[in-house]
Amino acid sequence: MKLLEYEAKQLFAEEGIKVPTGILVSKHEEILLHMDAIKGKVVVKAQVDIGGRGKAGGVLMADRDTVIETARKLFNTTIKGIPVQRILIEERLDIQHEYFVSITMDRAKKQPVILFAETGGMDIEETARKNAGAVRSVSFCPLLPDVPGFLLRELCGDAPSDIQKTVNRLYHVFCHKDALLAEINPLVTTPGGVYAADAKLIIDDNSLARQGIAVNRDLTEREREAEKHGFSFVELGGTIGVIGNGAGLTMSTLDLIEFYGGRAADFLDVGGGADSERVMHAVRLAASVPSVKVIVVNLLGGITRCDEVARGIIASGVTVPVIVRIAGTNAEEGRKLLSEKGYEMLDTMDLVVKRAVEVVK
Repeated sequence: MKLLEYEAKQLFAEEGIKVPTGILVSKHEEILLHMDAIKGKVVVKAQVDIGGRGKAGGVLMADRDTVIETARKLFNTTIKGIPVQRILIEERLDIQHEYFVSITMDRAKKQPVILFAETGGMDIEETARKNAGAVRSVSFCPLLPDVPGFLLRELCGDAPSDIQKTVNRLYHVFCHKDALLAEINPLVTTPGGVYAADAKLIIDDNSLARQGIAVNRDLTEREREAEKHGFSFVELGGTIGVIGNGAGLTMSTLDLIEFYGGRAADFLDVGGGADSERVMHAVRLAASVPSVKVIVVNLLGGITRCDEVARGIIASGVTVPVIVRIAGTNAEEGRKLLSEKGYEMLDTMDLVVKRAVEVVK
């Protein structure tokens, strides 16, 4: 289970790792309730389950006067096609130096391995490609309660001693939380000490009961979102997002995608009587799957009204192409609304699936 940044930082703090003071909001108006906590410059960070968030515009700078407007803009955007539904607003640190540290399992050695670099930040992958020696690594017996001191000194080099202490605390997180990955990038030094400016934590799904994590946490972020709105949702790993109403219609759409040589990215059944808000959340959810290149909306209007479906698609604001087949109650009104906004519509399920497969090839 991959945690979002704010969730990982909560667990890091429990192990004594310093994290910036922050507040979590789900809409920009909530910031008004926390203005006393915002003293000066802040970082406004989208909480989305993707890499490269900073380069994609998901991390913005603001201050007390601009934080509400900055958050509003971030809530109205998508990061690599994923809508922003939570934002973490943190104090902006006075950074002196950035480091990188990551802990995972070396399955060949059957031991934890720690990676460390004296430069961190968004370009760490490029740094590692250009200079293999820039990233040092050590592995050791997993039965040890701490990272041996001589290995910490070898790993961290001339970095301040507090960096070594933080690396050891991150190892405690890795062990105590049954993690598959525990990472801080960047790990920064400031006049006030060493801080985890960012956090990444992936917990082994097999350990969730032992960790005391509720059953409904044994889900991906998207599955939790689907559960909240009452959707039937399964991720399937392909490139074509699928939204239908009714299990039979949705399954038939998946079968046609396979028949025409495509791969579905999900099964998403919005159920009967879906209004515009429900459809909006469904489209955003389908677009949030990183592999999705196009979305097929295949809905039959009975209890569900096609004009409501159209309004929901338009309100979603996703940048991923959406190809629509709607038929039934108020179908003409729905088609007119979508046509005015430039959406591609086709008359049959067969045609809409063929078109979607063409788009991704």
